[in-house]
Amino acid sequence: MARVATLALLAAALPLWCGVGVAQEPGDAPRPLAWPTVTQEMLSNAEHDGKNFLHTQGSYRQTRFYPNAQINRENVRRLHLAWVFQTDLVAPMETAPIVVDGVMYVTTSFNHVFALDARTGRQIWAYRHRRGPISNYCCGPNNRGVAVDGDRVYFATLDSRLVALDRRTGKRVWDIEIADPEMGYSETMAPTAVDGKIIIGTNGGEFPTRGFVKAFDAANGKLLWTFHTIPENSQGVWATTDATGRDMHRDIEAEKKDYAENGDPYATLGGAVWQNPSVDLATRRIFFVVGNPNPDFNGALRPGDNLYTDSLVSIDLDTGKYVCHFQYVPHDVWDIDDVSPTVLVDVRDNDGKIVPGVLHAGKVGHLFVHRRKDCSLIRFSEALVPQEGLWTPPTHAGTRMMPGSNGGTEWSAVAINESLNLAYTENLVQAMDRLVAKGNRPSFKRWVKSFFDAEPADAASRGEDGEDHDSGKLRLGGWVHYLEEPQWGNLTAVDYNTGRIRWVVKTRHPMMGGTLATAGELLFAGQGDGFFRAFDAETGAVLWQFQAGAGVNAPPSSYEVDGKQYVVVGAGGNGLIGTKRGSVILAFRLD
Repeated sequence: MARVATLALLAAALPLWCGVGVAQEPGDAPRPLAWPTVTQEMLSNAEHDGKNFLHTQGSYRQTRFYPNAQINRENVRRLHLAWVFQTDLVAPMETAPIVVDGVMYVTTSFNHVFALDARTGRQIWAYRHRRGPISNYCCGPNNRGVAVDGDRVYFATLDSRLVALDRRTGKRVWDIEIADPEMGYSETMAPTAVDGKIIIGTNGGEFPTRGFVKAFDAANGKLLWTFHTIPENSQGVWATTDATGRDMHRDIEAEKKDYAENGDPYATLGGAVWQNPSVDLATRRIFFVVGNPNPDFNGALRPGDNLYTDSLVSIDLDTGKYVCHFQYVPHDVWDIDDVSPTVLVDVRDNDGKIVPGVLHAGKVGHLFVHRRKDCSLIRFSEALVPQEGLWTPPTHAGTRMMPGSNGGTEWSAVAINESLNLAYTENLVQAMDRLVAKGNRPSFKRWVKSFFDAEPADAASRGEDGEDHDSGKLRLGGWVHYLEEPQWGNLTAVDYNTGRIRWVVKTRHPMMGGTLATAGELLFAGQGDGFFRAFDAETGAVLWQFQAGAGVNAPPSSYEVDGKQYVVVGAGGNGLIGTKRGSVILAFRLD
């Protein structure tokens, strides 16, 4: 039976206050800090490092597998709270803690960065970014974490800046603009550090922008290369089916006519990149997925397949040049885009041969397995969630469809256990009505506020289709309405060599956050109802749980310090699914 602890009960014994970590043993002296330089060798070998957690997704392959078995399925029932760090902001939290030799780096919404003693939660320094006068961001003021390289910490901001801090002091070293925030560019993703480069995509796919991935020099912030996620010829092949072969009910002749009359919409077609790329150091290539076209729900303004939106893309690490892509949903008018991080793992092809593969869990509700060589699709999994009315054209009255615009699998990171050939996905079950844009619906402002966790412009100032047409303005081109019927989630283990589902755990709330697998044959995942749980990686049995008091919608990390393994996670809730807000980083250990 799972053992349960609660933050509410422990709070009576542990005084918590802003910006302070409280250890279970308050008399512990501060640990001397060594501050080793983070080398490329350390970053390259991170997946074998049972002491540190050096990448947002654990390693360049992004398997979110931690190779330490001190905490395992036999003893996890003894896991208890080691310390709590209370940030100074009650807001959605999506940070993945990074740990280097006993020093932890976490971020909060609105771009606060903290360095903590990973043994006690004691604050070492804090950096609070001062946003410029303009920032346009979609889907909440979240920040997913930092990258570490050398003696610096790197993070990106809502006003579209890339900032380098001294890792020991938190003092700013340099600060450069990634793209013009007035145009609608913003950043919530964590950067990736590799071979002296800091790689970052752009968010803001709900704005009339042109997406990109950029590489900057880690030493001085100089731009090295840019890859545009929208090519100048974005029409594609006029595909009539999605990646699984289902009819998308496109009016190709009407689209071709619009394309001929109005030209290619590539300059404002969106195509955000929300998550870190996976990095194949052997082939010098990176892999990432690209989000929705813009406007989200009005395809008449953007005829064609809208390349490379809703796609897996691979480019050259050193030059940023295109290598290959695979599009999941051509001409997406449902916001069923791709945001969960890619994973590199060897897989069996359909002939049983082991080949280098790429995995992606999509909003449409499948785990997709690709050949790394050319991005081609090997297989897709059984459906991870119920699927109803997929690709049914929208109507003025509303058309029921499931998954809704949150997925499937949203931004939640997948974890891998290669000894079991399992990929672990977090999923959402939310039916929606897809509405054609016509006039200013009274519920528009309320819907935008709840969906994006931010105050929109006054709906009365918008055009007939309910959107602003100027650059830098939220441009949706329609609405979705989540139906008032039960919503839930599930945690699913998929055999990526067959596409078969091994086990499923149903959850009370839609799942969003990310998972962590460990060598102790465990899987850690949080839920919107505040529970943080450890599961048996092979069977899905719940072995331990803790009630955090706020939505645990952030990905866990693990590390070792002073010979003890810890598991750490943030509890701050999530704006997209409306879970309870909080402000804590929680660390657990055995004794």
